[in-house]
Amino acid sequence: MRQALPVTTTVYLAPDVERLAALARSDGRIGIDTEFVSEGRYLPLLCLVQVAVTDPDADGGVRVELIDPIAAEAPDPAPLAAVLADPAIEVVMHAGRQDIAILRREWQTSISSVFDTQIAAAFAGLGAQLGHSALVAALLDRRAARSASFTRWDKRPLSSEQLAYARDDVIHLHAMATALHARLERTERSAWSREECRLLEQASDERDPDTAYRRLPRSGRLSARQRAVARELAAWRERTAAAENRPVGSVLGDAQLVELAARQPPNADALRQTRGLHPPLIRRRGEAILEAIARGVAAPPLARDDDERPIAGPGLAPLISLAEALVRARVSEANIAYELVSTRADLQAIAAAARSGSPEPAVRTLTGWRRELVGAELLELFAGRRALSIERGTLRVQEL
Repeated sequence: MRQALPVTTTVYLAPDVERLAALARSDGRIGIDTEFVSEGRYLPLLCLVQVAVTDPDADGGVRVELIDPIAAEAPDPAPLAAVLADPAIEVVMHAGRQDIAILRREWQTSISSVFDTQIAAAFAGLGAQLGHSALVAALLDRRAARSASFTRWDKRPLSSEQLAYARDDVIHLHAMATALHARLERTERSAWSREECRLLEQASDERDPDTAYRRLPRSGRLSARQRAVARELAAWRERTAAAENRPVGSVLGDAQLVELAARQPPNADALRQTRGLHPPLIRRRGEAILEAIARGVAAPPLARDDDERPIAGPGLAPLISLAEALVRARVSEANIAYELVSTRADLQAIAAAARSGSPEPAVRTLTGWRRELVGAELLELFAGRRALSIERGTLRVQEL
């Protein structure tokens, strides 16, 4: 069993990337975090990478180095990128989905053997979506600096406050991972936590223009013809935003895009009748918008994707409530966070498929460890092979 490391450490501002990689390989573990700026950009800008490794020569036994990727002479991250891709080295992060996506893109690497302390905490009975400071306090009875979270990480020089914040984001990761591994082993939840962390390893912030329409609000109300237009408009918007390095909403708003897909104005005069399309926008982008609409009109109608969730029909609400009661009972027994297991949309899809006799829906509640915990039992319940009852204030599940 790993021993928790003392928190006192040295912060190195002139990173020796080769030595960091060697220390990580020697210990079999690396802690990593990033700071980035996403405002006003198409994709987030990586501004700082914080790395923590075990180092017997460092004060307190932990070496923290801050890597500045936007410095004039930024170090080559290749040695560390190779470490992140090595399945023999545990990569410790907290709420690391965005960090993984950015590092995969910027460092051109895969990331293996992720141990996400936020995910592990949910399986260890500490609650879902627990913040870094709260988890440090719960596991280590220490306080972490949280005052610089929303500062301008793309401006140089970085302040002493920012440097302290960046240091604290990684200095506790080794000790938190050690404590969480012990809890997971005691509760036999290590395999479940590992399975969930594996899903993070493919996180990406790169966007496919041809599928961008699926993220549009209220797009489910569009007809097949209108959806084809929405796809062309959304793809044009993505490519324009990427080329100009600006947020997609600054090119064309979601509400305006959906309205254009529904109305399909054929010319500039009709375009001017759309709410929210101001004259400067029409002057700059009107021709491109009309061309995208024309492409959508000429394209084959776009049917709803098979994996889109069904709209709740009459009579489903009681079935969903019944399923939710079973899920809450099982997560309570297992002492893990409900949010990890299911959503109301998942239960709605399962209930709708069961009532219509359709195949199992592709929802997370019916896969992996979730199926083991409660998913298979939900299917039995909807098939009439399980019954729920209340006995002395406790929910009971009976096999029929």
